[in-house]
Amino acid sequence: MGAPTPLSDEAIAEHLAGLPGWERKGDEITRTYGIRYHAAVAAIVTIADRSRRIQHHADLDLRIDHLRASITTHDAGHRLTVADFDLAHRIDAIVAAHQALPLD
Repeated sequence: MGAPTPLSDEAIAEHLAGLPGWERKGDEITRTYGIRYHAAVAAIVTIADRSRRIQHHADLDLRIDHLRASITTHDAGHRLTVADFDLAHRIDAIVAAHQALPLD
């Protein structure tokens, strides 16, 4: 099994169109969620469990009133792949289940 294939800029733009609230910053996608601290902790535990299952992980930054997720594929030279957008959809669902309000 080889390294994942990085996406073209055009493919990245197409995938981002289906992910409201996410934005590209260089070779990663990121989103900030307004969420209470303890709800974010619970969301992080769920995100970590799902990430372990699919073997793809986000960088998570927890603050008192928000959670920021940043995603890139390390195995593809820190470039964006389809796996990043799949994980972003999963994180959106997890955070929504923990009653987050996105900061847009």
